[in-house]
Amino acid sequence: MILEARELRKTYAKGGGGLSSSGSNGERFTAVDGVSFSVAAGETFAIVGESGCGKTTLARMLLRLIEPDSGELHFEGADLLKLSGEPLRVKRRQMQMIFQDPFASLNPRMRVGAIVAEPLEIHEPELPAADRRDRVAAMLKRVGLNEDATKRYPHEFSGGQRQRVGIARALILRPKLVVADEPVSALDVSVGAQVLLLLQELQREFGLTYIFISHSLPVVAQIANRVAVMKRGRFVETGDVDLVLKRPVEEYTKELLAAVPEIPR
Repeated sequence: MILEARELRKTYAKGGGGLSSSGSNGERFTAVDGVSFSVAAGETFAIVGESGCGKTTLARMLLRLIEPDSGELHFEGADLLKLSGEPLRVKRRQMQMIFQDPFASLNPRMRVGAIVAEPLEIHEPELPAADRRDRVAAMLKRVGLNEDATKRYPHEFSGGQRQRVGIARALILRPKLVVADEPVSALDVSVGAQVLLLLQELQREFGLTYIFISHSLPVVAQIANRVAVMKRGRFVETGDVDLVLKRPVEEYTKELLAAVPEIPR
């Protein structure tokens, strides 16, 4: 297994700020409640659930963008929660994220070439500038953008093109694991379908492992091998995507499926 999570938990103080007095008595809201799962190299493991169920909190904990309150997290056998400094940095370059909003996740003051090159500057500072430019141009071309894109700013691109920039940035270091947090939810259906196909092509080409966060069962049906259904911070059902979507066991999964006209396979 490339990634193993055991009993991950994250809580936040309730309320706080404004006219609300909630939270003053020390009440906590549990965003992720004892989640355990493992992901094999090369597969796409989807986490699906309604907004507010804890999917994004979990996704960010997996990359230690948010620290869990408790639990265990292992990547390629290393205990991520015990790493810091250089050992953590080395592991982090193998784990990258594609964000939900392809505009908010890109610095509007930076040209696209600089955005995609930034991970190389951080993790491979010794790389000659010419080599860095070549790698950026090659990755942008691979995601469907021409070399001219390096000189332009994010606002000059469509939403689908901006998400391709985000994908290029995530893959420029050739990571092993990519966490994709609702990567097509901000795009219209046809553009989102093109981005999903691109992600599948890149997975085959680069041998990627995906953890795919989504609220859309049709999207999960298209891209995932296995799926976990999340409700109020917990996994209520996990299994092969065909089995879970065609013969669900839990009532909550059945409710989610009933709200979708048809699941394509």
